[in-house]
Amino acid sequence: MTARRSVLLAVCGAAAAVLLAVVGCATAGFLLSGDDPTDPRTCQESVQVAEAKVRTGRWDPPTDLPDLGDYPEIHWQLRAPGNPCSRMPGPTDFAYQGVVRLRPGDAQALAKRYEFVPWASVKKDELPHGSSPADVWPALVPFLPSEPRWLHSRSYNETPPSPRWRVAFLDVEHQTLLFMLNDH
Repeated sequence: MTARRSVLLAVCGAAAAVLLAVVGCATAGFLLSGDDPTDPRTCQESVQVAEAKVRTGRWDPPTDLPDLGDYPEIHWQLRAPGNPCSRMPGPTDFAYQGVVRLRPGDAQALAKRYEFVPWASVKKDELPHGSSPADVWPALVPFLPSEPRWLHSRSYNETPPSPRWRVAFLDVEHQTLLFMLNDH
């Protein structure tokens, strides 16, 4: 029985030594390389780069911004109001803003279909997050009209389906839609 016990202890000891060596080498590799994707500094830098980028790809899914037609131009950004680098489990919400250049007929049809009204007549406290055209992010300002005549539509904002809160401002004269979306 003692010989069997000695062999078992020797095998377990050798396995433990091999396991420690493997784990130690892997840990040393991560620490020396500095490219650990879970490193909060690396994650925060990636988030800052992503937030600074002005995207020009078509909005997807298009149901988030219904009835815009075949628009010729879009510029948009995203922000992470929370901390997407947190090690806590759970979803990360994002906020999005963008400026869409519409075709003239599409801007007019959008205004008519959703009964857009002058922004000055809107009760600001009824908007999600207190959004207004003045809240546009600085990198998107160059894409706005210089003297916009913003219209607003509660029915457009509440049109399903969208998993995001939507606030949109339309300038028919300049064929421009400013949108603000927030995950919820």
